[in-house]
Amino acid sequence: MNTPKRIDLTPEQLAALLKRVEAGTLQNGDYEIIKGMAETLSFLSQALDNKSTSIRRLLKLIFGASTEKTAKVLQRHKAGGKMQKKNRQGHGKNGATAYSGAEKIKVSHESLKPKDPCPDCHKGKLYELPEPGIIVRVTGNAPCSGKVYELQKLRCNLCQKIFTAAAPDHIGDEKYDAASGAMIALLKYGSGLPFNRLDQLQAALGVPLPSSTQWEIVESVADKIHPVYAALMRYAAGGEVIYNDDTVMKILELMKQSDEERHGRKGMYTSGILSTVGERKMAVFITGGHHAGENLADILQKRSTTLPPPVQMCDALSRNLPKDFEVILANCLTHARRRFVDVEFNFPHECAYVLETLEQVYKNEAVTKQQNMTADQRLQYHQQKSAPLMEDLKGWLNRQFDDKKVEPNSALGQAISYMLKHWKALTLFLRVPKAPLDNNLCEQALKKAILHRKNSLFYKTEHGAYIGDLFMSLIHTCNLCKVNPFEYLKTLQQHSSELFRHPDKWMPWNYEKSICSAVD
Repeated sequence: MNTPKRIDLTPEQLAALLKRVEAGTLQNGDYEIIKGMAETLSFLSQALDNKSTSIRRLLKLIFGASTEKTAKVLQRHKAGGKMQKKNRQGHGKNGATAYSGAEKIKVSHESLKPKDPCPDCHKGKLYELPEPGIIVRVTGNAPCSGKVYELQKLRCNLCQKIFTAAAPDHIGDEKYDAASGAMIALLKYGSGLPFNRLDQLQAALGVPLPSSTQWEIVESVADKIHPVYAALMRYAAGGEVIYNDDTVMKILELMKQSDEERHGRKGMYTSGILSTVGERKMAVFITGGHHAGENLADILQKRSTTLPPPVQMCDALSRNLPKDFEVILANCLTHARRRFVDVEFNFPHECAYVLETLEQVYKNEAVTKQQNMTADQRLQYHQQKSAPLMEDLKGWLNRQFDDKKVEPNSALGQAISYMLKHWKALTLFLRVPKAPLDNNLCEQALKKAILHRKNSLFYKTEHGAYIGDLFMSLIHTCNLCKVNPFEYLKTLQQHSSELFRHPDKWMPWNYEKSICSAVD
């Protein structure tokens, strides 16, 4: 949007111009004045639109948006023309099957057992039902509970020799066991609870756990299990589809370095790299001075040369692309859609068409998931159902500029330009079987890093950032694989020596088999 040329008019000159316009007796130079007034009006209108869009975007960043669903954005519901409030599904209660981590206690009948005669009819025999009666009781205790063993001491009244009771064999030699290390790591890097808050909670519950001690514990745990982090990167490098993005993260140690030491770099990021192989998903976090594209390049260096290029999903920022590595680029359709959501208030009719078209495309994607289609079936379905929608949308976008219905420099024009510029990457899902529609999986993974940033604000050192990346990667990969991260982290510590020999066998999706082989 170019700034119009300034034209200064006195009130008398403006009044005279209006009289000449009304009389139809324009003079030389009047056209330039009128043209400048029109350009100024257009400039101010666009500036106002952009300003209001920026203000709404800022409010959304500060207070958050409850939803960006099309029905909410367009302030109506498909069924009836008005927004209809949906009843919430469920009642917030969990069945017994949800308590997979709870201790199971079997309670036998107080007087009867299988094969006993029936005490009611006295003729039949009792047999045990496969489904027992269920009672759930939830109790509270400190995240890290403690036990104090008081060893009895006896002294001889003559020789004064002291005899102390032997400690139980099962308590081990270490004050903090594997479970405590797993719990602290899970609270800190999985739930975003800072060390100092856990310190205060533990002190209030009578089991002190200073923040400095917590750091020593998680660092010790990382020393025992770090080979699996490197192994996870190798697995991620072989992904069929790889998502990547980054978010800002501060590291105090880097902030203190000079520009020369950092080679002129200013930014610090946590990159999230989410890789899929078939149905398996894995997440890798990397924090430092490099951006998402550079970190992805480091991962792809570990990729086998026999594998075909992966599909890479990211937004359209150039820094997300890995240099010197071939990928099949897909761009995030949600990012393109959000540009229309941001300007819908100023261009309701135009944005409604775009949002409703993309809504139908996402409904088609939902059908492919509901019917558990294969990658090829999904591609064929999108080519039949979504391709015509996207072609119509592309034609509509081009007509807005060709017919001069939209100013290219306006907020709507910029949204249209973005979508047309990246159209090939935005529509890869219409040509490649496993290409996703958006980068939502990676953005959901990055919420782990954002949660840490909101609560702990920064990392002190690069080593601390490495520890955080290690635990976030393992915890989120466990969540993606539907594996209990607490049990996983605890088990890795208990089998540290085997893990160092064969880290590939101790990933979240195969570690249980390794436990069985280690026992055998």
